[in-house]
Amino acid sequence: MAAWVGKALLIQGKVTSTENLTIDGRVEGTIELGDHSLTIGPDASVEADLVAQTIVVSGAVVGNVLATVKVDLHATASVKGDIEAPLIVMADGAVVVGKVDATGRPRPAK
Repeated sequence: MAAWVGKALLIQGKVTSTENLTIDGRVEGTIELGDHSLTIGPDASVEADLVAQTIVVSGAVVGNVLATVKVDLHATASVKGDIEAPLIVMADGAVVVGKVDATGRPRPAK
């Protein structure tokens, strides 16, 4: 793990990083990681649009999710928003309320 937002933290605004990021706390705003990975922990609460190369969700996300490689939704994941990625992996128990677009082709980074 390169960068981490702990359970006791609340971040409001735009989060950008030039390394992988794990969130176990609360974030409200936007998260943009470019060519890096984002992990949303099981106790995390995120109200933000997410943009990263690979996004792993175990907690709650309210916002759109855009990955250039893959989105991995664990059994405890909850996403209220649209998901767009070439590959989406969804475990039994994960919940998505929104549109899902899995084209099967790598997406260029925005």
